[in-house]
Amino acid sequence: MKRTELLRHLRRHGCVLKREGRSHSLWTNPSTGEIEAVPRHVEIANKLARKICRGLSVPEIG
Repeated sequence: MKRTELLRHLRRHGCVLKREGRSHSLWTNPSTGEIEAVPRHVEIANKLARKICRGLSVPEIG
């Protein structure tokens, strides 16, 4: 999956960028306070994308 697709999905469900790192970006869900690292690769494995969505309590990308 493309990183841009995942970030669009996270924004659509209320998540916001907390900060940028060198190899990861930290995203947070303000309603739950949960934080997840999103790698800065162009392609992100589907299994990892599902894990990120679960960690932020947003619906999994289908």
